[in-house]
Amino acid sequence: MTTVQKIKEIEDEMVIFTQKNKATSYHLGLLKAKIAKLRRELISPTGGGGGGGAGIGFDVARTGVASVGFVGFPSVGKSTLMSKLTGTHSEVSEIDFTTLTTVPGTLKVHGAPIQILDLPGIIEGANDGRGRGRQVARTCNLIFIVLDVLKPLGDKKIIENELEGFGIRLNKKPPAILVRKKDKGGIAITNTVPLTNIDQDEIKAVLSEYKLSNADVTIREPNCTTDDLVDVIEGNRIYIPAVYIDAISIEELDLLYKIPHSVPVSSKEWLNIDELIENMWEALELVRVYTKPRGQSPDYSAPVVLRRGRCTIEDFCNAIHKEIAKQMKYAIVWGASAKHARGQKVGLDHVLEDEDVVHISKR
Repeated sequence: MTTVQKIKEIEDEMVIFTQKNKATSYHLGLLKAKIAKLRRELISPTGGGGGGGAGIGFDVARTGVASVGFVGFPSVGKSTLMSKLTGTHSEVSEIDFTTLTTVPGTLKVHGAPIQILDLPGIIEGANDGRGRGRQVARTCNLIFIVLDVLKPLGDKKIIENELEGFGIRLNKKPPAILVRKKDKGGIAITNTVPLTNIDQDEIKAVLSEYKLSNADVTIREPNCTTDDLVDVIEGNRIYIPAVYIDAISIEELDLLYKIPHSVPVSSKEWLNIDELIENMWEALELVRVYTKPRGQSPDYSAPVVLRRGRCTIEDFCNAIHKEIAKQMKYAIVWGASAKHARGQKVGLDHVLEDEDVVHISKR
């Protein structure tokens, strides 16, 4: 029996236990954990198998300060939009699956080079090893999901399910759940929020399936589910922001704006592209920092681009050259992160904001 068939068999069994109660919760937790373990085999296959190659990621060299992947069903306009954004030629046709390999391009936004990847069209069942699901960008910093305007909500749900099955969580943060193994003492469960969607029997069932008989579980995640607990234990989930793109007419604009994280555009008429690019910039959470040599004006032509959360003076120094941080005596910062308009003297742990200006004084 194949892995996909095993998953289907367990899912069919779960249908019997749709009415959740104290008698069935333990068994449901056990089944969900079993499915997650089987899905792990599809995410990181040990052997060959079909579906676009083994392993995670792409056979494309990483360039730019961040990468954005275009995902969608075949022939929804991904290639047309990417070609116009980047000037990169990606085969355009009305025929399904014209794009068979990942096509890279580069788009410069606010001085920062962003790598754009046109991915092979998603098909339903790609996460089960069919189609080219293995080329979905677990390595991307942002995913653009291009929807068919005639059935945007249906396509949205299918694509989300495919990416979820491949271990990608869209527009979510890692759950505030801690599972700590220990040598003895059994299972201890602590929660600082009410457990509304999971109970202790389900938690113990999941832990049992993963052979965790001694562990401390701390739950601080509101509305935590069994799936959240499984994600934390598996530890291989990727949390990526997503923007939904709808190729639309003016009449459909109001309807599509109601989809969360959605940006309606027309690649043919080149409408609303500016909003799409700004949404991309905000979702990537990039921070531009300008250098200022001693006695000279700041260089605004080539910013050092950092990611929010990793944008200290030390990160800034390492982005230029790893030796600079060791040689630094202090730094002077002008901009949003500085306390004074005339500049502030700071150390390596100072956190920078977008469009700050930095001068490094060496020993």
